[in-house]
Amino acid sequence: MKVLLANPRGFCAGVRRAVEIVDKALEIHGNPLYVKHEIVHNKFVVDQLKKKGAIFVDKIEDVPEGKVVVFSAHGSAPVEYEKAKERNLTVIDATCPLVTKVHLEAKRYTKEDCNIILIGHKGHIEVLGTAAEGKDNVHVIETIQEAEEIEFSDNKKVVYLTQTTLSVDETKDIIAVLKSRFPKIVEPPTSDICFSTTNRQKAVKDIAGKSQVVLVVGSKNSSNSNRLREVAEAQGAKAYLIDGANEIEKSWLEGIETVGVTAGASAPDILIREVINFLKDFGASEFEEVITVEEKIRFPLPEIKG
Repeated sequence: MKVLLANPRGFCAGVRRAVEIVDKALEIHGNPLYVKHEIVHNKFVVDQLKKKGAIFVDKIEDVPEGKVVVFSAHGSAPVEYEKAKERNLTVIDATCPLVTKVHLEAKRYTKEDCNIILIGHKGHIEVLGTAAEGKDNVHVIETIQEAEEIEFSDNKKVVYLTQTTLSVDETKDIIAVLKSRFPKIVEPPTSDICFSTTNRQKAVKDIAGKSQVVLVVGSKNSSNSNRLREVAEAQGAKAYLIDGANEIEKSWLEGIETVGVTAGASAPDILIREVINFLKDFGASEFEEVITVEEKIRFPLPEIKG
């Protein structure tokens, strides 16, 4: 059996930054350290940080007054910062800079009183945070049908923004419908879908077309990991989203000649290595690194005061 390893795969710059922020905050402030929402959507990463003393909460009200709280990489609504201030909390913001970009766009277009169409998954933590920047100006859609049906009763300028972790191909079709229906629609100066998401989707395409099975390392609540599985399946491979090697069923691999391996942007390298070792033990005899693009970008950490 041959194994094709997608490259890039695993941690992106925003996730690495967020995890390093929590580690640094624990080093400076000690534990317990409070984190609003899962810092990134990966069970292993969250569990490891819990062992170090991080306490994950879904509501600011669950953080004792006067304590330190880290806001997750997915971005937070303005009201969350207001609540933190009211509770005299020290906020360390781990929002991915690329998510911050979309927040700033939502703020700007709201000030201009535009109708903002936000393409994204309703209920996803990132979408909730971005939508809150625009309040009534933001209209969330996630399907081509919704793009075909959305209407505005006024003559305000129409703009669109997107969640950063969407499928590039699927979003392209939705945008095409919007441009057809609203010829003057304003698009972001640069794509809102982050470069890491795009790169990982390109990389999984490169291996999925040559693989019968693709293993995607990532948690079930990870948007970008789910998109990788969908992209792989669109190329004709059978794809499985797994948290780690312990979730692989040997029946998936019986009679398979080529297996692809990739990982979502929030999946750490240790989990990928475990999957590779599992495949070696299963009998894989050839491993090929398929490099689609080299990623060299790193995001600096914010100043974390003691």
